[in-house]
Amino acid sequence: MSLVPLILCGGSGSRLWPLSRAAYPKQFLALTGEASLLQQTIARIPAGAAAPIVVTNAEHRFMVAEQCRAIACQPAHVVLEPVARNTAPAIAAGALLALQADPDAVLLVLASDHVIQNPDAFHHCIEQALPAAHSGKLVTFGIVPDAPHTGYGYIQRGAASPDGLHAIQRFIEKPDAARAQAMLDAGGHFWNSGMFLFRADAFLAELGRLQPQMLAQIQAAVAGAERDLDFTRLAPAAFAACPSDSIDYAVMEHTQLGEVVAADIGWSDIGSWSALADILERDANGNALLGDVLQQDSHDCLVHANHRLVAAVGVQDLVIVETADAVLVAHKDQAQSVKKIVEHLQAAGRSECSTHRKVYRPWGSYEGIDAGGRFQVKRIEVKPGASLSLQMHYHRAEHWIVVRGTARVTCGEQVSLLSENQSTYIPLGTTHRLENPGKLMLELIEVQSGAYLGEDDIVRFEDSYGRH
Repeated sequence: MSLVPLILCGGSGSRLWPLSRAAYPKQFLALTGEASLLQQTIARIPAGAAAPIVVTNAEHRFMVAEQCRAIACQPAHVVLEPVARNTAPAIAAGALLALQADPDAVLLVLASDHVIQNPDAFHHCIEQALPAAHSGKLVTFGIVPDAPHTGYGYIQRGAASPDGLHAIQRFIEKPDAARAQAMLDAGGHFWNSGMFLFRADAFLAELGRLQPQMLAQIQAAVAGAERDLDFTRLAPAAFAACPSDSIDYAVMEHTQLGEVVAADIGWSDIGSWSALADILERDANGNALLGDVLQQDSHDCLVHANHRLVAAVGVQDLVIVETADAVLVAHKDQAQSVKKIVEHLQAAGRSECSTHRKVYRPWGSYEGIDAGGRFQVKRIEVKPGASLSLQMHYHRAEHWIVVRGTARVTCGEQVSLLSENQSTYIPLGTTHRLENPGKLMLELIEVQSGAYLGEDDIVRFEDSYGRH
C-alpha cells in the first residue's frame, strides 16, 4: 500500500501581485528561501513515499518540469488540465492514475503554494492519520488556529473517533472578525488547510455516490489521456464537460466518512502580502526587508525589491513590492484587496496582470528591455543544449547580438556559429532557428523591427516541446 503525494499546482496567486502573476504564479516563486514553494512542497514529502503526481495546466507544464528537475525529482505524472475545473476533478484524475500503479494507493493531497514551518510535526500528523485513511476514512488536516483569521475557512470538530482523530461536524465559510474570535475562544475549531489523506478508491467511491456525473467525466478524461513528452494530457472534451467544484463542496461537506486531524505545524497558505510578512524574519523595527532595501524610521513594513533600490522613510504597516514593470504600495490591513487591482488590470486588458517583463519558456527565457512604435529589444537566454522552434515571422525582422556563449543559427538554408560580440540578421519571412550547442548559458540581445511585433506572429515548422 503506497503513499502517493498528489500536488495541486494550479491557481494564479493574484493576492501576491505584482510578484505573482498568471503566467508565473506564487507556487513557482522563492518567497521564503532559495527554493520555490513547489520545491518546498516536494522536499517535505515523507521519506518512502512514491513519486508524486503533479496536476497543473498546459501553460505551466515546463515550469513544473524544470523546477522538479532542479531538485532531482521525477514525478510519476505531470497531469495537464485542459481547462480549470477546481480541486475535486483534479484530485479525482490523480486518484485514477494512482490506482493504475497501485490498487491500494493512499493519496496525500497537497497544495503547491503553502508553507509548513515544522515538517517533522507534519510528518507526525500523517502517521497519526494513516490508520484512519487505511480504514476508508477521508481525513483532512485541520490547522490549530492561533488568531481569529478571517481569510480562512474553518472546520468544527465533532466527536472523537476510535482512531484518535475527530469526526467533522461542519465546514464554515470564511467568517467575519467577531465570529472568528468566537470560534477561537470556544476551541474545537480549525483552519481548513485544503490538505487531505485518503485511499484513492475510497475517495472515488464517495465521489461516484455524491457526484456521479463528475466521476464519469473524469474517468473518460483519464481513459482518453495522451502522453506528450513527459506529460499526461487529459482528454480535452471529456474534462471540459466535467462540473467544476471544490473537494469540500463536492464531497467533504456531505460525506459521513470525513475526519480531521489536528495539525499544529506552522502552516500558512500565504494568501496575502501581510500573511507572508508574518512568517518572514524581521528587523528590530518589525520590518521584513527583501532585496536592495534601505529603511529609516519605518516600522512593521514588508518591503520587497526585485530590480532596484527601494527606500522606505518614516512609514508604518505598509506593503511595498517593486518589480521591473510595477510597484505596489498597500496598507497591511488592505493586503487582501490586492486582487481587486488585478481585476482592474484584467478589465483594462493590461499585460501586467498576467506576465512579467521576463517570460520563461522551456528553452530558457526572454525579457523586454525597450519598445517603440516599430521596434522592441529583448534579452534572451537559452539553456545549454536547448533550441527554439524552427519558425518564421510575417511582420518582423530580427537582429541577434551574442553577449555570452555560442549560438548556432539557422537562417534559411544557411547554418552558422556565432560567438561573443558577433551578430546576425534574420530577414522578414525567413525560416530560422536559434540553438545553444554549448555547455554554458547562451545570452543575446534581440532587436525586432517591423509593422507588428506581437508574440503571436510565429509560424512554427518544428518544435522540440510540442508547441504549435
